[in-house]
Amino acid sequence: MSERPADWTKGEQVIVYQACRACGRVQYFHRAFCAACGAADPSEQRASGKGRVYATSLVCRAATPETKAHAPYNILLVDCAEGFRMMAHGEKDLAIGDEVTASFVPFAGRLVPFFTKKN
Repeated sequence: MSERPADWTKGEQVIVYQACRACGRVQYFHRAFCAACGAADPSEQRASGKGRVYATSLVCRAATPETKAHAPYNILLVDCAEGFRMMAHGEKDLAIGDEVTASFVPFAGRLVPFFTKKN
């Protein structure tokens, strides 16, 4: 299996997803196999950072002391242009269906994807 590239979970300003070499399906969570067909070692790809808001939830009561300073903050489900869905942070005024673009911001001591409305 190939070495996993650095992405936002490792402090890099990149969103990485996987594409199956056998069936072509894409998946966001890193696995050693394709969740659709079971083929080993899907390829790692860099996402464009473009997508559309599928769902949004404004968090007004922080779950931890580290996130309290950020409340209220918006958590999104984003359908990314490459065909996978991911959870991320975003602008507070985003609505379902908005076209968005990712950047990266610090949040509770980590770098996280942050989506803003596409101009």
